[in-house]
Amino acid sequence: MHIKKGDTVIVTAGKDKGKTGKVLYAIPKANRVLVEGVNMVTKHQKPNAKVQQGGIIHQEAPIHVSNVLYFEAKTKKGTRIGHKFLEDGRKVRVSVKTGEVLD
Repeated sequence: MHIKKGDTVIVTAGKDKGKTGKVLYAIPKANRVLVEGVNMVTKHQKPNAKVQQGGIIHQEAPIHVSNVLYFEAKTKKGTRIGHKFLEDGRKVRVSVKTGEVLD
C-alpha cells in the first residue's frame, strides 16, 4: 500500500468526495484506511465499563485505499505515489506530479 499512517489524503470517490483528512491507521490486508472525519457512521453503543453513558455515537469507518489520493500541501491537490531508489540504496516514496521525495 502506498498510503501510510499520518499521511494527509483527499477522498476521490463516495459520499465524502473532496474531503481531506489525516490517516489514523492503515489496514494493509484489507486494503483499507481510516481517515479522520471521513465516512462517519452511526453506532448504537450499550453502556459498559469503558463507555458509561452508552447511546448513539458517531465514528469513522474504513474506506478502500483506491478511493484516496495523497494530498500535497504545496500544490493543494492530490497526487499518486511512486517509488524510487536513492544513491545510498534506500527506497523512498515520491510524488508522481512533482517528483519530490515524500519520506
